[in-house]
Amino acid sequence: MGSCAGSAAGDWDEEEAKVDWDRRLLRRVLGYFMPSWRRGLVMLVLMAVGAVLGLVPALVTKALLDYLARPGGHLSHLALLIGAGVGAMVVGGLLVYAQSYIEAGISQGIMFELRRQLYDRLLGQSVGYFTESRTGEVMSRISNDVAGIQDVVSKAVFGMASNLLVLPATLVLMVLLDWRLTLLLPLLVMPWVVESSRRIARWTYQARQETQEQLGRMTAYLQEALGISGILLIKAFVQQQVERARFHRMNTELRRLQLREARIERRFDMLMEALEALAPAVFWLFGGYLVLRGEATIGTVVTFVVLLMGRLSMSVIDLAKLHVNVTGSLALFQRLFEVLDQPVAVSDAPAALSLAECRGVVAFENVTFAYGSGSRRVLHDVSFEIQPGQLVAIVGPTGAGKSTVTYLVARFYDPQHGRVLVDGHDVRELTLTSLGGHIGIVFQDTFLFHTSIGDNLRYARPEASDDQLIAAAKAAYLHDFIVSLPDGYQTLVGERGHRLSGGEKQRLAIARAILKDPAILILDEATSHLDTVSEHLIQAALAPLFNGRTSLVIAHRLSTILAADLILVFDHGRLVEQGTHSELVELGGLYARLYERQFLTQAAETPLSPAPPL
Repeated sequence: MGSCAGSAAGDWDEEEAKVDWDRRLLRRVLGYFMPSWRRGLVMLVLMAVGAVLGLVPALVTKALLDYLARPGGHLSHLALLIGAGVGAMVVGGLLVYAQSYIEAGISQGIMFELRRQLYDRLLGQSVGYFTESRTGEVMSRISNDVAGIQDVVSKAVFGMASNLLVLPATLVLMVLLDWRLTLLLPLLVMPWVVESSRRIARWTYQARQETQEQLGRMTAYLQEALGISGILLIKAFVQQQVERARFHRMNTELRRLQLREARIERRFDMLMEALEALAPAVFWLFGGYLVLRGEATIGTVVTFVVLLMGRLSMSVIDLAKLHVNVTGSLALFQRLFEVLDQPVAVSDAPAALSLAECRGVVAFENVTFAYGSGSRRVLHDVSFEIQPGQLVAIVGPTGAGKSTVTYLVARFYDPQHGRVLVDGHDVRELTLTSLGGHIGIVFQDTFLFHTSIGDNLRYARPEASDDQLIAAAKAAYLHDFIVSLPDGYQTLVGERGHRLSGGEKQRLAIARAILKDPAILILDEATSHLDTVSEHLIQAALAPLFNGRTSLVIAHRLSTILAADLILVFDHGRLVEQGTHSELVELGGLYARLYERQFLTQAAETPLSPAPPL
C-alpha cells in the first residue's frame, strides 16, 4: 500500500515538474514578443473592437427575425437593420486587414531575432563544439526548426489572443439572450474540449519532437553526402547504391513519423467535428422546447444556435487546436533553446584586456590538455618559450600533439592545466578579437568560400587595397597564375575552392596570411600539398615574411626544419626535445632518428631546385 502511495506521489511530482517546465518554457517564448509590445497593444485593441463588431450580425439577425415575425412593419426599418449588419462586416474586414499587417511585422521580427541569436551563439562556440556536432544537425536548428515554429508565432499566438477576446464577448451576449441555453455550455461542450485537447497536445509534443530530430539527422546526412568531398568519396568507391539505401531508410522513418503526427492531428479533428455535429442538436432541442412553451422567441433561438453557438464553438475549437499546436511546437522551441543555452567553452573573461600591440613572445607553462573530459590527454605538462621573430619548427610522429599546440596559441581551446602566454599575458585574459587580430594561420586543409579569388584574399583584411592584394599574391607567387585566368581576381573558386589545384589553394591561403601581416604566424603543414618546385617558390616567398615575426611551423619537409631557429620535438603529447637542428642531431634522440629515417630519405628523393631571385 505504501509502495502504491509512493509511486503515485512520484508520478504527481513528475507531472508537476513537467507542468512547471512547460510554463517556464512558454514564458520564455512569450518574452520574444515583449520588444513589440506597443504594436501588440494596438493589435489587442483592434481585436477587441473586432470581437464586439462581430456580434452585430447576430443582433441584426435576431432583430430581423423578430421584426418579420410580426405583421406590418416598414421596409425602411428593414433596410436600416441590414445596413447596420453590412457596415459592421465592412469595418470588421478593414480591422482584419490592419491586424494581418501588424501581425506579419511582429512575427517576422521574432523569426529574425531567433535566427540572429542562434547564429551569434553558434559563431561564439569554441571549435570543440563543432568537432562534437554534425554540421547538418546544427544547420537544421536554424533552418528546419525555425521554419517549423513560424506558423505558431505568426498565427497561433495571435489567433489565441483573438479567440480569447471573442469568447467572453460572445458569452456575454448569449447570457443576455437566454441564460438557460448558455448554461448547457459548461455541462456539455467544455469538458469534451478541455480533456481532448489536453491529451492530444501531449501526444503532439512528443511526435513533433521525434519528427524534428529525424529531420535533423537527415539534413546532417545530406550535408555530408552531397557536399563536394562526400560526393567524390561516394563516386570513388562506387557506393551510390549503398547511399541510396541509407537515404531510403532515413526517408522512410521520416515519413512514418510525419504520418503519425498527421494521424494525431486528424484524430483531434474528428473529435471536434463530432462535437460540432452533436452540440447544436442538443441546443435546438432545448431551444425548441422553450419556444413551444412561449418562454423564448424564434429570433432568439435561431440567433443563439446558428450564429452565436457557431461563433462560440468555432472559438472554442480554434483555442483547442491552437493549444495542441502551441504545445506541440514547444518541442521546436526547446530544440532552439538547447542551442541558445549551450555554454560557451572559450569566451572573453569579464575584465578581458585588449592586446593593442604584439611583440610575439609565446610561452607554454606546464600545459596539460585533453579534447574532452573523458578523453585521453593530448599534451602532458608542456613548457617552452619562443622569442619574438623566431622561426620555430614543431616536429614529431603523427598524433604527437603538434597541431594542438597551435590551436592553444590561437585559443581555439583552453588547457585544463597550465597557461598559454602571449607577450606575458595569459591568453584567457585577452579578448578573442585582439588576440586573433595578431595571429595569421594557414591550415593544412585549406578552406575557401564559394566566391572570387579577390574576396577570399580580402577575408583576412577587408579594407585592403588592390595594390596590397596584388603584392600579397606576388609574394606567394600566385599573381601570374591569377591574371592568366579569364576573370582574373574576380574568378570564382567553386565550393571549397574545388576549381583550384591543391598547390594553388595553398598558395592562396598563404597569400591571405601575408595580406593580414600578423605578429604571430602559424603554418600547419602549409606546404604539404605542394610539389617540390611550388614548395620551393613558397619557401622563398616566406623567407622575408618570417623576418620580424614569430612563426610556428608544423612541417615534415626538411627544407623548412633546417631554416628554423628552434625545433620543438613532440612524442605522445610530451615535449621530449628542443634545440637547433645540429644540437638535436648531436643529441641522438627522437629527432635524430626521424632525421635519419624520414628527412634524409626525403632530401635524397626530392632534391631542391635553386631558389628564384626575389
